[in-house]
Amino acid sequence: MIYIALDDTDMLDTRGTGHLAREIAAKLAETYPLVGVTRHQLSSDPRVPCTHKNSSAVIHLDAPADAVPDLLAQTKALMLADFILGSDPGLCVAADEQVPEAITEFGYKAKNGYVPQSEAWAVAAQHGMSLFGLGGTEDGVIGALASVGLAAGGEDGRYIILGTIRELEGLQPVSAVLEAGITAVSTTDGTLITNGMVLCDRLRPARRNGRPILFVEQENDYWLPLKLD
Repeated sequence: MIYIALDDTDMLDTRGTGHLAREIAAKLAETYPLVGVTRHQLSSDPRVPCTHKNSSAVIHLDAPADAVPDLLAQTKALMLADFILGSDPGLCVAADEQVPEAITEFGYKAKNGYVPQSEAWAVAAQHGMSLFGLGGTEDGVIGALASVGLAAGGEDGRYIILGTIRELEGLQPVSAVLEAGITAVSTTDGTLITNGMVLCDRLRPARRNGRPILFVEQENDYWLPLKLD
């Protein structure tokens, strides 16, 4: 698995980072199988400058580690071609086996509080991470490095692209949700849901244990999906 993380690529009233990630993912999927795209929520500390909700996006590709240089070059070119003046984009690309626990720890640190850009560069250099600033203040390197760690850790974020989940609408049986690419449907207390109807408008399964899990709660006679970070 290769993780391609983008952060701080937008401005108010422009397309968001998630939208850009989906467009780039579609192009990269012409060469390597796309596993999904996840959204990761970072700190809302007032010292963190952000335009929308300070979230980053990670593209998950089924590709070998030796594909990192090529994917890095492609993604940099695509991001620079769609650069928005005033944004401060960052990019981090790494194969799963190249992400040590220290990067995941950095991810949770950036998720829960303020982290200066200098620390992101220092941590990346210490662990040999491919991290790049692509314009502006380059503050996006913080979220890019953090979200690679969070994605690799397998216990954070939610999928904005996965299988055919965007094709599902209205009430659908649990079986249809599973067939769309979600691994399991569960309540937050761990009870697996195997039957019944699920409201499928804008499904955003959580990434847990490295898998897409749709958490739900009972709503009248159907299951209501929850959006968990």
